[in-house]
Amino acid sequence: MYPILEAKELTTNIYWMEVEAKRVAKSCLPGQFLIVRTDKDSERIPLTICDYDREKGTVVIVFQVVGAGTHKMAKLKAGDCFCDVAGPLGCPSELTKETPEALRGKRILFVAGGVGTAPVYPQVKWLHEQGVGADVIVGAKTKDLLILEKEMEAVAQNLYVTTDDGSYGRSGMVTKTIQDLVEKEGKQYDVCIAIGPMIMMKFVCKMTEGLKIPTVVSLNPIMVDGTGMCGACRVSVGGQVKFACVDGPEFDGHLVNFDEAMQRQQLYKTAEGRAFLAVKEGDTHHGNCGNCDA
Repeated sequence: MYPILEAKELTTNIYWMEVEAKRVAKSCLPGQFLIVRTDKDSERIPLTICDYDREKGTVVIVFQVVGAGTHKMAKLKAGDCFCDVAGPLGCPSELTKETPEALRGKRILFVAGGVGTAPVYPQVKWLHEQGVGADVIVGAKTKDLLILEKEMEAVAQNLYVTTDDGSYGRSGMVTKTIQDLVEKEGKQYDVCIAIGPMIMMKFVCKMTEGLKIPTVVSLNPIMVDGTGMCGACRVSVGGQVKFACVDGPEFDGHLVNFDEAMQRQQLYKTAEGRAFLAVKEGDTHHGNCGNCDA
């Protein structure tokens, strides 16, 4: 059993939990995720690790209520326990593979949309601990849906908050802020890391491609099973079939076929759609499950 040490609602339908998971906390790195199960009959839910404390042996998860499994999770409180916590899973951020010296020579921009702020935070925090500064754009529909602002402000070199409705910070989409920073404020960036809804990442990549800024995206929003068995996170990257949970979740954003991925997501929502995809995609429908040659 994995005790929940603290639980709170950050904003409407978005929850924060600190969970004791010593083995995960001991070895996880920014960019990785874990899978939680509320009880023995619950579905497996993959969630990016938002923060971790190796000394305490704890990890922090942030999730949005979108279905029965997360609705059940939201009812948990401090003192309750998860039945299972498996991880760390997925590949760590590419940034963790570089030396602090090399990173200090880079001008890094993070773009976070909505709940995507949670997986952006550990990467910015890790860079801050290495003495590396990074600019961060955090976008939300309204001020009320903004999360982790104070935490991000403490580790970002510069924090730019924008809301779609202009109720707080800058006004407009995150893409407008990217354009303003580069074209109006003279900012230059060597790499951009974008995490958020698929539609947001698509248009961030369109913007950065025009600005000639290499861009990495995290496709954790399309993961379902987290092991490669379900086929939900199948995506084309540079014309090759990849699975976000086992090959990622980070990929070169300029090579991701976002339109195909989003259309596929809609099909995957129904049993009929999943059956159609399984027939259409054949052996490439899922991967690395150990039960086939995919």
